[in-house]
Amino acid sequence: MNTIADHISQVLAALPEGVRLVAVSKFHDAAAVRQAYDAGQRRFGESRVQELLAKAPLLPDDVEWHFIGHLQTNKVRQLIGKTSLIESVDSERLLELIDKESERAGTVTRVLLQVHVAREETKFGFYPEEIMEYFRNRRFEQLKAVHICGLMGMASNTDDTDRVNEDFSAIHKIYRDIKALCPDLRGFDILSMGMSGDWPSAVEHGSNMVRIGTAIFGPRQY
Repeated sequence: MNTIADHISQVLAALPEGVRLVAVSKFHDAAAVRQAYDAGQRRFGESRVQELLAKAPLLPDDVEWHFIGHLQTNKVRQLIGKTSLIESVDSERLLELIDKESERAGTVTRVLLQVHVAREETKFGFYPEEIMEYFRNRRFEQLKAVHICGLMGMASNTDDTDRVNEDFSAIHKIYRDIKALCPDLRGFDILSMGMSGDWPSAVEHGSNMVRIGTAIFGPRQY
């Protein structure tokens, strides 16, 4: 029976050079995360604030916690200072609140802006025209304690590979367009796309960070 360490080795062996792995540890206990940590993995993704806050003290200090779920505004203050990256900033209102709370806490929070191209209305994120307008008007210059490091996006949840490829291609185009529009943006270099089922397509379309859970930890524990 393959262990978590074996699974991580297999995933890392399959990823092209330069593509970073976020091991999605949501719904898995700290012991499972520790196994992955002992295998050399340092970047872990959580989707619930309370779960991240409960696990973090049980793991070594050099773990890089990525928050990848929908972040409710009433949970922002609890999360500030606890993450290496918030990947799921899905509105300007949320971005401004993270900036305000980060400044209050005397820290700089690294974030990705989540782009919405998928067909499901349940998914969150900036619509393409909305995010381009944000950068066109250079509203990021008003941020005092947030560093926008790039974009995150998800493809439609479908078996239609053409649709999945179209979604990833669209997100990559937005990423390139923003970089062309604002060439002075510093450290805007992460494109987080792809999960256990579709990461090869995401990487083919420019992703340099993938979020993989099931292929490492197996089905969720709770």
